[in-house]
Amino acid sequence: MNREHHRWHSRDLNRDMDMLVFGHAGMPVIVFPTSMGRYFEYEDRGMIGTLAHKIGSGQLQVFCPDSVDSESWYNKGAHPRWRVLRHVQYEDYILHDVLPLIRNRNGDGRLTLTGCSFGGYQALNFALKHPDVVTGCVCMGGAYDIKQFLSGYYDNDCYFNNPPDFLPNMNDEWFLRQYRDRVKWVLASGEWDMCLDENVRMAGIMHAKGIPHWLDIWGDHSKHDWPYWQMMAAKYF
Repeated sequence: MNREHHRWHSRDLNRDMDMLVFGHAGMPVIVFPTSMGRYFEYEDRGMIGTLAHKIGSGQLQVFCPDSVDSESWYNKGAHPRWRVLRHVQYEDYILHDVLPLIRNRNGDGRLTLTGCSFGGYQALNFALKHPDVVTGCVCMGGAYDIKQFLSGYYDNDCYFNNPPDFLPNMNDEWFLRQYRDRVKWVLASGEWDMCLDENVRMAGIMHAKGIPHWLDIWGDHSKHDWPYWQMMAAKYF
C-alpha cells in the first residue's frame, strides 16, 4: 500500500501542518481525527488496516490531515471568540491546502468526509457548509453541538459552525438542493454510544428539511469506541 507523509506551512493557520496519505487512486476520503487527535490516529487505531484491501486495490485514497482542536474548541485558556476563529482558520486550511492537494493528486470527482466522535462533527459541519465540493459524509459516533465549548459566548461564527442551530433555519434552496441531491449522508451510532441522542436529533433535523440520510443505529450493545468504528468503516466504505 502506498503511504506518504506530507508536511508544509499553512498560511491560514500560520504553522506547519502534517498529513498522511494512503493509497494511489480511487474515491478520495478526508478523515478528521477525534477530539485533539493527530493525523496518525486513523492508522494507529487500526482503521487503515480495516480498509487496507480497498486502499491497496485503488478503490479508496485516504487523506488524514492533522487537527488544531487543542488550539480551537478545546483551548480552555483562550477566549471563546478566539476558539471559534481558530476553527474558521482550520476550515480555510482544509479548503485552501488540503483540497487542492487532493485534486492535484486524484482525478476522481467524488469526495467523502468522515470522522469518529468529534471528527464526526468536523466532517458534518464542513460538508454542510461546502456541499459543492463534497459528495459523501460518514459520521461514526458523531457529536455535533459545539455550545459546550463556548462558556456561554455566542456569535455569528459560532452559529454558522453549529449544525443543530443553523441547519433547522437553512432555507437557501441552493444549499438544500446540494444537501438533497449531491451528498450522501450517513449518521452511525451504537445503541450504547454516549452520542446516540445527538445522532437521532440530527437525523430528525435532516428529516424535517427533506434531506435523505441514513441513520444507522448498531445493536449488540455497541459503544463509543474504536472496535465498533472499525466495523462501521468496513461497512460504509
